[in-house]
Amino acid sequence: MRSKEELIQELSDMVFEMEDEEIIDTAEEYVQAGYDVQDAIMEGLVDGMSRAGVLFAEEEYYVTDVLICSDALNEAMAIFKPLLLERKEEGGQARHKIIFGTVEGDTHDIGKNLVKVMLEVGGFEVIDMGRDVPLDDFIDRAIEEEAELIGLSALMTTTMTGMKTLIERLEERGVRDQFKVMIGGGAVSQYYCDEIGADGYSEDAIEAVELAKRLVGEGED
Repeated sequence: MRSKEELIQELSDMVFEMEDEEIIDTAEEYVQAGYDVQDAIMEGLVDGMSRAGVLFAEEEYYVTDVLICSDALNEAMAIFKPLLLERKEEGGQARHKIIFGTVEGDTHDIGKNLVKVMLEVGGFEVIDMGRDVPLDDFIDRAIEEEAELIGLSALMTTTMTGMKTLIERLEERGVRDQFKVMIGGGAVSQYYCDEIGADGYSEDAIEAVELAKRLVGEGED
């Protein structure tokens, strides 16, 4: 039986090296060995995706490369997620719901998908609306699911204005106080968050989890 550390490193490398088929066997081996799945996700999958993100920023990886890295991560997550959710349910703690997606007009979702994984690892029930989501769909689903959070992502300056519009529509419909709105993505900043009256901004996936926990009252004082 291979060690936990060896398998975690292999998971990271397989995400980074775009091995979206081979990673399934490694993930299954990890689970069969009885190792902690959260460590595999954080130290393996997320680490590999972060490494890919660095090369993308340096223009050594193309969008298609990062998409395959994301596919590898998702293949492994399909194996880890049931065990992760089972553990959360055994803890007996209610899972906070977040309606999550990329705003209308924006078809980028690589960063969003990584944040989704991190939120799930952090114990949230993520209802992923996908990309290019009509603004009222976010609101309708949040009301339907009785969610506490709405998470919005935008990569382009031409689409980030939808975040401001969504908050305005929440106010128009008289439900602004029912939801905390958190935003992120390459186009936005803390300044924009303050400007439009959102409840929080996160720069990366790890910070997004910390922010979400603070917004639902689980973070540190």
